[in-house]
Amino acid sequence: MPDAQPELPWLGRPHTVSAPRRRSPAAVIGVCLGAVAVLVLGLVAIVALNRGETPSANANFRDTPSSQDVPSQPQPGGAGAPASASSLPSETSAPSATGPQKILKLADHPILQDPNAGLQNRVCTLPTWQSTQAGAEAFFTAASKCLDAAWGPFLSAYGLPFTPPALHFPTGASFETECGTIQVGIATAAYYCENNLYVPFRGLQTDQYGNNPGVYLALFAHEYGHHVQEVAGLMDAAWQKIYEAGQNSPAGLEMSRRKELQAQCFSGMFLGAHVDQGGTISRDMYNKAWNDQETRGDNTSRSHDHGTNAHYASWWRAGATSNRIADCNTFAAPSSEVS
Repeated sequence: MPDAQPELPWLGRPHTVSAPRRRSPAAVIGVCLGAVAVLVLGLVAIVALNRGETPSANANFRDTPSSQDVPSQPQPGGAGAPASASSLPSETSAPSATGPQKILKLADHPILQDPNAGLQNRVCTLPTWQSTQAGAEAFFTAASKCLDAAWGPFLSAYGLPFTPPALHFPTGASFETECGTIQVGIATAAYYCENNLYVPFRGLQTDQYGNNPGVYLALFAHEYGHHVQEVAGLMDAAWQKIYEAGQNSPAGLEMSRRKELQAQCFSGMFLGAHVDQGGTISRDMYNKAWNDQETRGDNTSRSHDHGTNAHYASWWRAGATSNRIADCNTFAAPSSEVS
């Protein structure tokens, strides 16, 4: 949101008027002409000041983003180097009379068009990971605040209707969602459905991953990536294509993979933008998340709707390395890169 506009400065100060002395007619005319000139100049100054007052926005965003306002961006260092602060998106969707609306597009979605747009480098402070129900809840609650702060301004700058997802921490062997009953297992360490993000502690496999908060954070950021898709309209547009093709058809499964691999890329963007920024997302957390991506995907789950382990890792790393949302346009990628 733009900062509040400062008050306009006074153009002059009140002053007392002493009793006038007698002046000649010429002097009086001269004084009158001078007063008129002062009034004219004053009006010009007021108009100029009013025209010059434009609201400035926080976090490098404006209400009406313009590519002319984009600062030059330093190139990221090597693989895994955090990217520079995000630039301005080049266009927005016009809010309707009822408020901002989703944009149901895929490869040509506005948020995917600016090659320089990414998340701001920010500080994210998380509690120390503890492999308990209460410890996980505290960790993910704090992480959600960091994700809100990262994605909220970015999406709002495009006129999209951002609201944070509701968090849930199921404790049973299954849990109910608007998408149906979900069984907790290896495939449901976290789950997203209709603006709700579920993190069942049993699904995190802490006996296997132990004290590796980077792994859990990347997984959580992936599910939050689905919320980014939901708010933007990408999720609805993708599901329209899936339903049209058939959920288990080759085309439907490919669209599902494109959707999942984009969430992977969004997860990488988040960690890449926050590592080594002075918070608790350390290089060690980042590196372990980087390496863990190779263990996830359809090769591990024996499914065909998320992408191979190699592609699961490559799209996450693309987002983490560049922190550029245009690099997450899985909907424009050739089929060979989303298999």
